[in-house]
Order: sequence, then structure tokens, then C-alpha cells
Amino acid sequence: MDSASAATAIQAAGLEWDDATDLIVTGTDPVFDSPFRLGEGAAVAIASCGQAANRLWQLKGGKSQRLRVDINHAAASLVSFSLLSLNDAPAEPYEPPVMTAMFSCRDGRLIHLHASFDDGLSTLRLLGLPAHSTRDAIASKTRAWDAFELEKVLANHGLCGTVVRTAAEWASSAQGRWLSARAVVEITRIGDAPPEPLPAGPRPLSAVRVLDLTRVLAGPTCARTLAEHGAEVLHIASPHLPTFERFEMDTGHGKRQAYLDLNDAAQGETLRQLIKGCDVFSQGFRLDALARRGFGAEKLAQLRPGIIYVAENCYGHDGPWAARPGWEQLAQAATGIAAMQGDGSPSLVPAAFNDYSTGYFAAAGAMEALRRRAREGGSWQVSVSLCQTAMWFQKLGTVPDRTAARGLTDVRSLLQRCETPYGTMTFLKPPLGMSETPPHWALPTAPLGSESPAWLPRT
Repeated sequence: MDSASAATAIQAAGLEWDDATDLIVTGTDPVFDSPFRLGEGAAVAIASCGQAANRLWQLKGGKSQRLRVDINHAAASLVSFSLLSLNDAPAEPYEPPVMTAMFSCRDGRLIHLHASFDDGLSTLRLLGLPAHSTRDAIASKTRAWDAFELEKVLANHGLCGTVVRTAAEWASSAQGRWLSARAVVEITRIGDAPPEPLPAGPRPLSAVRVLDLTRVLAGPTCARTLAEHGAEVLHIASPHLPTFERFEMDTGHGKRQAYLDLNDAAQGETLRQLIKGCDVFSQGFRLDALARRGFGAEKLAQLRPGIIYVAENCYGHDGPWAARPGWEQLAQAATGIAAMQGDGSPSLVPAAFNDYSTGYFAAAGAMEALRRRAREGGSWQVSVSLCQTAMWFQKLGTVPDRTAARGLTDVRSLLQRCETPYGTMTFLKPPLGMSETPPHWALPTAPLGSESPAWLPRT
């Protein structure tokens, strides 16, 4: 893949391309058994982060850098959770809950259900099933519904599920049409504020403070990527919300971890004080979930003029599906990815390409917004979604011969080890190379809530 092709793909995502960018992309697709250009797409999303970090570095007076991305390494980043191990014990394969699968319906269509964090019980109750029902039991109930009818009922109850569509069906749907008119990475000015020069320091994001209120998997990848370039990232989790520990380990590199319970007024005030001291606020909750608590984009632009507000979701931030909960698998099912992947019998791509790539795009958008803030001032919102990313991958075209997929080659040279509170961890290195400020994580991943919710002193 040459730099011209990468430039075209970056521009197709709605991001600028600087002709002075020195980018080398090595390797070829297909890596995974898929018709989609997964490795190349990931490499482009990662390169967009590199260009954004390089432009910030130059804004600080630094030397322009050579960027390198290897497609095999980029592809590995789409399954990085599976490459992580502790104390040299083999990583256990991730097994989704029995509900998280495609099921046949009465009209012959398929619907993809998802157990989410804790919504599975509600979906079972809606289907008239008890807890711990088997896949066969769930399948027997979905066959009593027409697929689009069940999808609508699930949406009305705030539960996860989508009909498995073709790309053409998605493109003609109301949400597909709305997304097709939007950029993959939307950067919108949401308030006035004076310009803020970037803090001094030896890395592009030195002393930039990032408040990360995200969970599995795109949002945490965004903040992890910002940490690669020197940002101080404070991840705030709720002590009462469920999560998946392996994914938290995978996306926790470079972050400090703290708990806040927003149901407690005093802890909500602590979050407000943290926001006043941050530069980037990243959240991936359902539409308006934080706004109802006073933490929407417009409110934060008033509370902290000059803030960069990053929002990630599944289906986009406007349109009839904006409030629906979603996941990687549902974005694949809705947009036609699964239909093309299975070629007659829909199946999922063997990588979390929407999640990780959307996280990279969010990080690139956040850095571009920081650049705009430094040059012209303002508060900015960065919006990304899994479905937008899926549609962008479709625009990249297909590989000539998916049977040529070689799988990941020997990844041992792509891994690193360090001591963490969990034990000796082996994990994937950052996939981006930069000649002057090589991306790296200054802190090992740590358990949720292991530190106090406070910023470090700025030096």
C-alpha cells in the first residue's frame, strides 16, 4: 500500500491529508480470512493518528517525522486482546455469551442478538425465557417473530439486536442514508474559547490531560492511543458497572485508574472538578446518558471552555438509530459486513476491526481538535461510530483473493513484556512507528479503581 492510497483513504474518512507527511506502509492484505482490507484499513486509521501526532509535534517546534506502519502489525492490533498473556500462561480464547449470536426468525431473516454487559436477562424475559437459557431455547423463541418486528421491539426496550442486512439494505435505510452524508470522523466547534498552546514537553501530547469515561472497546482504544503520545490519561470507571477484565487489561496501557460513582452527588462534583482541569473528555455511553447527568458536550464546553469532547457509539450520533445500544458484532450485522463476510451464510469478521479502528479514528480526531484549539481556539466535539467505520471499510474495496489469507505471521517480535499489578504481562506493542517520538506507554496497565481520582501536578 503506497502513501497515495493511504492519503485517499484518510480523506475518505473526512480527515485532512498533509502532502508533506512522510509515511511508509509495508505489507499486504489479506491477513485475515475476509473479503475486506482489514490490515490496510487498520494501517490507514493508525497512520491518521501518526499524522495528527506529527502535526502537533511540529506545532510545538519539533522536527517533522517519518511514519511507519506494517500491515501485519496493524492487523494484529485488531485482535490485540487475544495476544495478551499473564505470567506466560496461554491466553484463553474469548467466548461470547450464548445470546451473542445470529438467530433465525419466522420470516427467514436473521437477527443478531447481544447480551451486552447485563441486558441479556431483560432480552430473555422479553422472549419469555428464564435466565441461563441455552442457544437452542433462544432460537426456538426467535423463530416465533418476524426479524424486523423483533428488532423494533428490542429497540423500544433499549435492548441490543439488529436484523442482518445486506450493504444495499443498510444504504437504503434511514440510518444508513443519514450516515452516508456524514464524515467518518466529525469534528465540530461547539463553543468559543481563546487559543491554548500545547504544553511543553518531549512528546506530542506531553502534559495533555485526557479524562476517559469509556468501556469496551473503541473508546478505551482512543484514550490508550493518546497515552502512546504522552498524554496523561485518567480512566474513570463506576464501581457498580460490569466490564470485561481482559479488555480492560488490553486497553489500559498508559492509564491511571480511578472509581467515581455518579449516583453520589459529592463524587459527581469530583468529576466536575476533574473536567475543569482536563483537555480531552472521552465518553462512549448511550446517547444522552451523560447529558441527563449534566455532562453533555454543551454543558462541558461551558464548564471548561476549550474542552475536546469525544463521543463514540455504534450507530451514529443523530438519526433514528442514534439512541440504540450497539456493539462491534451488531455494527457488522447491520451494515452488510456480516453478509459479505459469510458469502451467502452471514458470519462475523474474525477481528474486532470496527472497535479498534474507530478508537484510532477518535484519537486522530481528538489530536486534530487539539491542533485547531491551539491555532484558533474554541471547544470541539469529535464524533465517531462503529457503523461509520464499517461503511468506510466497505469503501476501501475487497481483496482480490481472500483464500490467499496467511493469518498473522510470527508476532513474537511485535510483543513486549512488563511487570504490572496483574503480574508479568506480554502484550502487543503500539503499531505506529515515528522517527522522533516513538509511541510508547509510560505506565503499565493497572486494575480499575487502583488510584485516586485526581490529576498529577503539571511540570
